[in-house]
Amino acid sequence: MLAQNEALPRTAREIGNAITATSTYTERGAYDRLFTHLRQTDPVAFVEPDGFAPFWAVTKHADIQEVERTKDVFINAPRILLRSIAVDEQIKKVTGGRPFLMRNLTNLDGVEHSKLRRLTQSWFMPSRLQALEADLRQLAKVYVDRMVAMDGQCDFIRDVASWYPLRVIMRILGVPAEDEPKMLQLTQQIFGPDDPDIKTEKNADIIATVNTFFDYFRVLTEDRRKNPTDDVATVIAQAEIDGEPIGDLEALSYYILVATAGHDTTSSTTAGGMLALVENPDQLALLKAEPERLPAAIEEMLRWVTPVTHFFRTATEDYELRGKRIRAGDSLMMCYPSANRDEDVFEDPFRFDITRSPNKHISFGYGPHVCLGQHLAKMEIRIFFEELLSRVDGFELDGEPQWLASNFVGGLKRFPLRFSVAA
Repeated sequence: MLAQNEALPRTAREIGNAITATSTYTERGAYDRLFTHLRQTDPVAFVEPDGFAPFWAVTKHADIQEVERTKDVFINAPRILLRSIAVDEQIKKVTGGRPFLMRNLTNLDGVEHSKLRRLTQSWFMPSRLQALEADLRQLAKVYVDRMVAMDGQCDFIRDVASWYPLRVIMRILGVPAEDEPKMLQLTQQIFGPDDPDIKTEKNADIIATVNTFFDYFRVLTEDRRKNPTDDVATVIAQAEIDGEPIGDLEALSYYILVATAGHDTTSSTTAGGMLALVENPDQLALLKAEPERLPAAIEEMLRWVTPVTHFFRTATEDYELRGKRIRAGDSLMMCYPSANRDEDVFEDPFRFDITRSPNKHISFGYGPHVCLGQHLAKMEIRIFFEELLSRVDGFELDGEPQWLASNFVGGLKRFPLRFSVAA
């Protein structure tokens, strides 16, 4: 971790080691110091971390957008995440040489990506989501009720924010409520396997975690093929691509994507947004006085938290980016939280401002791979805060917040909060 008085890394190895270290992401100040330095001195920086294949760290908003929209030059395969060489080799060993354990929207390109995306796209469009608003509001009330019953003290992420988005996406997917703790545990093992509160000798193995997910969703697939219902699991189980049934690997991978990314990032944004309001009481007071500002406040929460820290692309041909020569086969890491603090795009980017307009954050990505569930996420967060802020007041920290040690999908893992019930 980069302490406030610690010298910034200078060499390709030092910078790479800082970027890959999960400890960097447990301290917002450390992350911000490192990436502000890169934006100002070397915004497309070639780094060579220990134990990882080298890559270009792309830290500016405009450059990430350029990479994302130049989809024929920069593709997902064969590298999509920060994974060590050792883990990559382990995955190739069990897959017969393939670079990925799964085949889903995040690691496919072009026509394959488009065909899979279309299978569920209508489920996550605003027109379809409007029909869910009453159900989501009822769920939000349940979790605000749970919070109110805690006598003015809770861990906001563990007791509330983790569970509401989880229940929403599991209802849409078709997973029964009794299996939610299992889904949450497996999600945490996927996104935070190196965190000391999650890591064990058994569950640190990403391959074992994915196989556990596969085993669960094989049973669900079999059931939905025999007993179709009105849920996303049925859509996936019954799907056809080019007139043929969807492949087992594609179906199982689709479930995992929805079951993990469909709630964890929303939980992180909800909790991180609440923390930002607590730490900026003027913004909380403004939002309570003018609740019509909530949609803009949610956009600022998304910018502020940016739960997905990166994705990778690989160049298919030589390309010049901000004066740097990217060679065919080179990997580029798109650093989303850095882009969302880019001084060229956001005025006073380290200030949490619910009136910020325009707010061109790229927390959902950009281009053809923009997040499929972005409208659902915003809707969930809006409804939750409408219920919460109308009933709960007097928020203040009840201890030190702590962040997950993860260099991929991050967020709060502890958020002790005191509150009072609104009169």
